[in-house]
Amino acid sequence: MPIIRPSQSSDIAQISEIYAHHVVHGTGTFEVAPPDVVEMALRREDVLAKKLPYLVAVDKNRVLGYAYCTWFKPRPAYRYSAEDSIYLLPDAAGQGLGRALLSELAQQAELVGVRKLIAVIGDSANEGSIGVHRSAGFEQVGVLKACGWKFERWLDVVLMDRSLGLGAGALPS
Repeated sequence: MPIIRPSQSSDIAQISEIYAHHVVHGTGTFEVAPPDVVEMALRREDVLAKKLPYLVAVDKNRVLGYAYCTWFKPRPAYRYSAEDSIYLLPDAAGQGLGRALLSELAQQAELVGVRKLIAVIGDSANEGSIGVHRSAGFEQVGVLKACGWKFERWLDVVLMDRSLGLGAGALPS
């Protein structure tokens, strides 16, 4: 039975392998060369330095997937909006793990003051990511047509969002 917990530095090698698979074989990310373990560790440290959640789903010391969020944009007006990222091992997909990770991420993000989670999903044909976000309460708010080029084809970006807590219904604290 997988558990979801905060990531640890010892998870980075497995996180890097998961992400590398998606970079090399998928269109959910528009990176075209997998970052090395050092770069992935720096990215994790950046998220944690911002006091934002970086979670892993683990079963018997095997990282099955991970999720984190980081500020949507660096300008102060965006300080309550974060962009989520979620990646699973291919054999862990379709078992509800993505939704569980995303739900826990939303809860943890809300605890640190995030009012809006934004999904920037590579490839409008990425039914897995679109579906997991929809099942976690996200709504599609737009599509950027043909804005990425990967695997010798143009790719769209699907934008989805979800309000957290009071959302825009109250002033920030």
